[in-house]
Amino acid sequence: MNKRSPFPIVFWIANSIEVLERFSYYGIYLGFGIYMEYLGYSKGQLGIVQSLFLLFSYVVPIFSGTFADRFGFKKMLIISYVAYLPTILLLITTKSFTGIALTMLGIGFAAGIFKPLITGTVRVTTDKTNKTLGFGIFYAMVNIGASFGPVIAGKLRAISWNHAFIAAAIGIGIMLLITLFFYKEPKREIEGITLKQKFRDMYVALSDIKFLIFLVILGLIFWLPLWAFFNLIAVYIDRNLDTIRLYQIIDSVMPNWFSNIISAEDESGNRRLLGETIAHTGYIIMVLQIFVSRIFEKVKAIPSFSIGLFIAALGMFTIGFAYISSPEFVLLGIFFFAVGEMISSPRIQEYIMWLAPKEKAGLYMGTNFLAAGLGGSLSGLIYTSLYGNFRDSGNPEYVWFFLAGNLLLGIISLYIFTKTAGEFKELEH
Repeated sequence: MNKRSPFPIVFWIANSIEVLERFSYYGIYLGFGIYMEYLGYSKGQLGIVQSLFLLFSYVVPIFSGTFADRFGFKKMLIISYVAYLPTILLLITTKSFTGIALTMLGIGFAAGIFKPLITGTVRVTTDKTNKTLGFGIFYAMVNIGASFGPVIAGKLRAISWNHAFIAAAIGIGIMLLITLFFYKEPKREIEGITLKQKFRDMYVALSDIKFLIFLVILGLIFWLPLWAFFNLIAVYIDRNLDTIRLYQIIDSVMPNWFSNIISAEDESGNRRLLGETIAHTGYIIMVLQIFVSRIFEKVKAIPSFSIGLFIAALGMFTIGFAYISSPEFVLLGIFFFAVGEMISSPRIQEYIMWLAPKEKAGLYMGTNFLAAGLGGSLSGLIYTSLYGNFRDSGNPEYVWFFLAGNLLLGIISLYIFTKTAGEFKELEH
C-alpha cells in the first residue's frame, strides 16, 4: 500500500473557509422561513424566494468553475465574498418583499460562485493516496459549519434578527481575511476550457435523451423533496409543534447547558426549543456517514439509492406524525430522513460521476447541478405553498405526508425507468 501523501497547508486553509461559509449560509437559510413569517409574509411569497435562491445556488456553479479555471480559485473566492458580504448586510435594512427577494437572489448567486471553489481546491491538493480521506474531511467540515450556523443564528435571532445577520456577515469577513493572507493558489494544470466549450460539452451530454430523462427524474424524485425538507422543517418545528415540551424532553436526557444553547425564553418565561437548531441533518451525518457508507459500499448504486429514498420517506411520514401524536416524534423523523440522505445523496452523485469518462467527470457532475437546481427551484413554489394552505386549514402535517408520497413515487418511477430504459453502465477507471 502506498504511503499516504500529507495534505498541503492550502488544503487546511480551504477547509477552514468551508466551515465558515456553511456557518453563514445555513445560519441564514434554515431560519429564513421563520424570518419571513416574522415579517408577515405568506408561505407563497416565501416559496418564491426559496425557489429563486436555490435556482441560483445550483445553476451558477456550472459556470463559475470555468471562470476559476481561467482566473484562479483565489480571485473567484474574493469575488464571491464581494457578492456575499453586502447582500447579507442588506438583510438588516431591507424589509420589502422585492428587496428581500433580490437580496436572497444575490446571496444565492454568491453561494453559487463559491460552491465549486473549495471542492476544486480539495481535488487538486489530493492524490490517489489521500483523496478518500481528503474528501471525507471536506464533507465533515461542511456538516460542522451547517450544524453550528443555525444554532448560533437561532440564539441570536431570539435577541434580534439583525444580530443573526451580522454574525453571518462576520463569518464572510473572516473568510475574506483568511483568503487574502493565507490562501495560496494551488498548482494545477489549466485546461483552458471556455464558456462556449462548456455549453457545447453540456449540450453533448444532455443530447443523450436517456441521461436527460434520468436527470429530470432525479430532480423531481430526490432533489425536490430534499430541498422541501430544508425549506420547511425549521418553521414547522418552530410554529406547529410544542417547543416547550421538546425543550423539556431534550433537557431530560442532555446536559442543561446544551439544552439551553438550543432554546430561548419566551415572553412568559418558558424555555422553548428554537426550531432551526435541530432542523437539519448535519450533526447526524457527522457521526454516522462513514458507518452508513461502509454498510452500502457493496450494494449496487440504484438499489442503494432506492433504499435511501424509502428510509427518507419514513422520516417524512414520522415528522408529519409528530403533529398529530407527540412532538418528540419529529426527532425520530429527522433521524430517519438523515439516514436516507446519507445512503442516497453521496451514492447517486458517485453513480453520475462514474458514468462519465474520466476527462468528463466534472462536466457530468455539472449536469447534476442542473438536476439539483430543478428540484430546488420547484421545492419552494410547490411545497412551501402547499404547507401554507395545509397550515391555514389546520393540517400542517399533510405536507409531510405528500413529501413521503413524492419519495415513494420516486422509487416506483426509478424502477420503471431502469426496467424500460435500462441502467447506465458505470465505467471502471
